[in-house]
Order: sequence, then C-alpha cells, then structure tokens
Amino acid sequence: MRRKVRCIHLSLTFGACFMKHIAVIGGGITGVTTAYALAQQGFSVTLFERHRYAGMETSYANGGQLSASNAEVWNHWSTLVKGLKWMARRDAPLLFHPQASWHQWSWLTEFVAQLPHYEANTIYTAQLAIAARAYLFEWAQQEQIDFDLKREGILHIYRDRSSFNHAAKVSALLHKGGLERRAVTPLEMRHIEPTLQGDFYGGFFTESDSTGDIHKFTFGLSKALLRMGVNTVYDAQVTDIQTNGEQVQLQVQRENSNDRQTADAVVICCGTSSRALAAQVGDRVNVYPVKGYSITVHLDDAASQASAPQVSLLDDATKLVTSRLGVDRFRVAGTAEFNGFNKDIRADRIQPLVDWVAQCFPGVSTRQFTPWAGLRPMMPNMLPKVGRGKAANVFYNTGHGHLGWTLSAATAVAVANSVADARNARVPQNHLNKPVAEPA
Repeated sequence: MRRKVRCIHLSLTFGACFMKHIAVIGGGITGVTTAYALAQQGFSVTLFERHRYAGMETSYANGGQLSASNAEVWNHWSTLVKGLKWMARRDAPLLFHPQASWHQWSWLTEFVAQLPHYEANTIYTAQLAIAARAYLFEWAQQEQIDFDLKREGILHIYRDRSSFNHAAKVSALLHKGGLERRAVTPLEMRHIEPTLQGDFYGGFFTESDSTGDIHKFTFGLSKALLRMGVNTVYDAQVTDIQTNGEQVQLQVQRENSNDRQTADAVVICCGTSSRALAAQVGDRVNVYPVKGYSITVHLDDAASQASAPQVSLLDDATKLVTSRLGVDRFRVAGTAEFNGFNKDIRADRIQPLVDWVAQCFPGVSTRQFTPWAGLRPMMPNMLPKVGRGKAANVFYNTGHGHLGWTLSAATAVAVANSVADARNARVPQNHLNKPVAEPA
C-alpha cells in the first residue's frame, strides 16, 4: 500500500511539472484578465466564451467604478435589517424574492454565518482592490486601451447622521487596508462636484479611486490576447468538464458542432455559471446571481453635458453609483435583486434610477437612455473564489460580486501564480484565501 501511494504522488507531480496548455472558461472581465495574466507567465492559453464577443454579460454595462472605497462587504446586521424592511417595496435598493430553492437558502445561511468576519473581509477586500489598480493601469497603458478612464476620485454621499457615522467606521477599516478616504462637509462636496443637487449631511471622498468603461477595457484586452498568441474561441458553450488530475476534457457546444477539447488545466471564470461547472469536478462554489440594473444616459446636448457630474458618486441611501464615460455618456447603476437567474429588465426597477438623475442632476435630460441588467456572481462571504480546487489541475477565479471590475486584475495575477506554482510542482500559494474565513 505504501508503494502504491508513493507512485501516485510521483505521477501527479510529474503531470504538474509539464502543465503547459490552460483552458479559461468565460470571456468577461475575470476570464480575459486571467487569460492575459497566464499568457504573461508563458502558458499556452485557450479562452472559451459563449457569446460572440468578450464582455457581453455582467461586464457590459456596470456602474463603471474602480472603487476600493466600496470594499465594505455586505455581511453586516444592518444589511439584513434593511433587506427585511424593503421586502414589500418593488423599488427597494435591495430586493429579496423568497424562493423554494436550496441554492438561495443555503447561500443566505452561509451569508449570515460570515457576519463575524465582516471587519477582516472588508480590510482584505480593500487591500486587494488597491493591488488591482496597479496591474489594470499598467495593462491598459501597455496595450494602449482607451476605456474612458477618469481618475477624478469617488465621492460617497450621505443624507443622515446615522449613515454618515457608519461610513466613518467603514473608513477606519479601509484605512487599515491601506486606503485613504476623508470626510467632507456639504460645502466641500459642492466644491468637489458642483453639479450635484440636494440636501446632504456629509460625505467621504477617495481621491485615488477612478472610473472607466468595463466593456471597452474587456474587449480591448481581448484584442491584446490575440497579439499574445492566445486562442480565443467565441460562440462556444462549455457544457461539461472532466479531469483525471493531469488532463482536462471539455465538452464544447457550438452552433454546428459539439466537440471534445483537451487541456492540461482549466480556470473557471464564468460568473454565475461557475457553480454548475464546479460541481462536475467535485467542487462546491456557492455563487449566487444577484441582479443589478443600470441606465446609460445619452448626453446629446450641451446643457446635459455641462450638468452631468465629472466625479463619480455613490449614494448610500439609494445604493446607486455613477460614472461619467467620455463626453456624452453618464452611467447610473446599482440595486441588488435576489431573484435567481432572472434577467428581466423591469421598468419598476429602472424608474428609480431615472428619477434619481432628475433629482440630483436636474439639468441632465433623460429623454434618451439605455437600460440594462446583469447578474453579479456573489459568494456568501462576498470574497472571490480564487485558486485551486480539489483536482490538481482545476482552478477558479470567480464570485467577485459587485467588485469584479475593481478586483479582477489582482485576482487574475493571483490565479496565474497559482497555476504557475502547480506547473513547477510547488504547493499552490493561494494568497487570496489567507485572511478569509471560508464558510463550512
């Protein structure tokens, strides 16, 4: 028996040493950045995406914020109280639709179990967001990607004392994570963003935060993958994964074919679809789809362009965020809807976003806007699942929730390092899980 165990160990180590070809499943922001980071490490990479282009689902029209200042995880008693209070409101910032679903209730149970780790996970998320900035800006400059980057900071606005005081406590946690966020008075808020209208108790301003168009960046980086020799396969749905620890087999369904593809390893980066694929290889990745909405207001006249903000905002009361994308687009996004895999764009969920623009920026015309909804892939602890699964050649970079745009570059580098460690027959250094208390 002892000899048999030793032989198996040597076989796995030998296979890991020659890990060269990596399959990446998912062409959103996490999949594309993962493929890029792997290519930088010298791997042969094939990216599979079920849409015709990269960045066509949750990476298409989010709030645009690269926001370390929004690193606070949701595992807090105040979130539960608000969720219960808002259940009867169809226009609530957080809307929970109870379902007879084991997935939904298991996720909620694990979410509650993470309440004791609220502070540690918030601090860690801030650290991760700060690290991600450097990679993202470097890649954008290196690949000459124009994604309407605006480095004007993010202003969090508060309408009452209690929410402002809670934000002060959050700022202390962000400071422990290395982020500077300063309190500002209503007068200072007007100076930071003169177009903002309304009565506010105060705010917090993070000068180091920024905004940009996630779809333009994702699509631009996908073009860079081609120059790096990455094989990008679009209109390709991966329906099945099998692994023996040394080689992965993927069932890839296309319009006119259903083929088997092989690779030495796979990285699952497919957002809300990650849970089902993970189950096929024996892993439990409890990602839940949390729907968010956005509107892109088209600033077609000079008055609207002058009246729309340049500085990005986060309104705590409505849970809405904004970004100015170039001269003629203004993005407003937010809300959270727990309703399974429903992708419907509901008018009663879009209207509060339109009304908010009219209230806070009355000079902006909302005659022309584009509504959108996307499913955020959220883990119960609000932290991404990054690193190796049970099998030696299965890896994950998924479950980023509302911070996929903010965290993606750092988690891509982390998972690429983990794959490189496996290639070199070292124990994978899953740095991202060190400060995290994973649910049982």
